[in-house]
Amino acid sequence: MINVPHVIPYQGSKRKLAEDILSFMSFDINTLYEPFVGSGAITLASAVNGKAKKFVVADKLEPLAELWKLIIDNPEKLVSEYSILWNEQLDDPRGYFNKVRIDFNKTKSPSKLLYLIARCVKNAIRFNNNGDFNQGADHRRLGLKPEKVQKEANQISNLLRNKISVVAGDFRGVISSATENDLIYMDPPWQGTSGKKDPRYAFLLNIDELIEELHKLNERNVPYMLSFDGTCGDKSYGGDLPTSLDLFKVELNAGRSSQATLLGRDDVTIESLYLSPALMRKEVKKKIKKTSKQYDFIEEGN
Repeated sequence: MINVPHVIPYQGSKRKLAEDILSFMSFDINTLYEPFVGSGAITLASAVNGKAKKFVVADKLEPLAELWKLIIDNPEKLVSEYSILWNEQLDDPRGYFNKVRIDFNKTKSPSKLLYLIARCVKNAIRFNNNGDFNQGADHRRLGLKPEKVQKEANQISNLLRNKISVVAGDFRGVISSATENDLIYMDPPWQGTSGKKDPRYAFLLNIDELIEELHKLNERNVPYMLSFDGTCGDKSYGGDLPTSLDLFKVELNAGRSSQATLLGRDDVTIESLYLSPALMRKEVKKKIKKTSKQYDFIEEGN
């Protein structure tokens, strides 16, 4: 696949799986929706590979949505603000990170959010019960260099400007205008973490609301893909989605997990990708049969 630019080093990003996920986009897509955008790995890979004409990305975490707007519309401002943060940290990286974290929780500055994501442990954002960013710094590194941010942000801006809309808001409102000529890719908080307070997410997802929305998309014949659970070693995340959704489940090998690497184990992460009935009807099933040697497939429903 063509080299894809990235600015936001987000834990859980689908960069490694992007090529596999894009292989199921075998039809003309008017608008690709990514309503849980995170690092936007699928949107960026799709744009580079010409998979869609237009894009809509969104996140309920408003500073993250604002960061995306800066990347697209004003990368020069983002680079300028980030460069100040990165250079000011050099005298006292540990203390400076803590200062920026306090400032971000007051101001919700998107450039400070990028600095925190780039510097924090495993690029894994964490939030306390008050909704404040509380992940600690990885003291072995200083985060993305400003030159890297400049290069990647400019490439993304040139790639997506005038082709993308960025929204801060709930996924249901964002995808309400999607049609059968579009495609929705969803990577929400995983099952197994969504039903209780979990510090990995600023906002939790109501699984019942998600299932209700998926039924509505089926009724509207809107194609969608959903990354929503998986396994790592002998640990499973989430149970089966309702068979009434008639989803086709593909298991993708995401490789050795970062946590396993840290612990010296060989646990491999297998991520589930669910394909909607409308997507299956767009000749995808034929493609799956041709590539069956690459994947393990489990069909859900009838």
